[in-house]
Amino acid sequence: MIIVIRILLVIFVFFILWQIVARFAKILFYFPAPAFMGPLFDSVLRRKIQPPGIVIERSGIKEGMHVLEVGCGSGAFTTNVARAVGKKGKVYALDIQQKMLQQFENKLSQPENQDLKNIELIKSSAYELPFDDNSLDLVYMVTVLPEVPDKHRALQEVKRVLKIGGSLSLTELLIDPDYPLKSTTIKAGEKAGFVLDELFGNIWNYTVRFKKP
Repeated sequence: MIIVIRILLVIFVFFILWQIVARFAKILFYFPAPAFMGPLFDSVLRRKIQPPGIVIERSGIKEGMHVLEVGCGSGAFTTNVARAVGKKGKVYALDIQQKMLQQFENKLSQPENQDLKNIELIKSSAYELPFDDNSLDLVYMVTVLPEVPDKHRALQEVKRVLKIGGSLSLTELLIDPDYPLKSTTIKAGEKAGFVLDELFGNIWNYTVRFKKP
């Protein structure tokens, strides 16, 4: 029992130190999540901590929707979303890092994902979304918005491509070094002209969903 307590204590101390170092580094330097962490982001552990099914339900993703994921990384949530929107839907997976998209391509080539024909990978910035005005049903980001230097500009671009009444879903996780309070996320969305729709979760893992008025 004592050994277990010591192990848990070491893990806790390591977690606190990691949070301090990572958050301090983020203050001094801007950098997106490094590509070498792609396998960790798309791991069994990640899916235990942040189940894709819950993200999909909270985000309001439904069959037949045309959905954009900004900052898809190595595709931790995207394949699940693709199955949720079905053959009549479409998922656009956008990331600024080519190495992340290459990891995602490798994932899509695996036998269990070869049936997915409704995912399109896009290399682009959150500031320049390659879509027409009022063309998408829903845009979602999972622990991504805080990494964007000009959040307001990115959210304005999201609003441009969303249909009237379309949804923006922002999900955050406490252990992310860029984690913002729920109130901060709400303020950012409303400042960009979105209307708060629903709130889900708690301080550990939450989703804020907005509508484009």
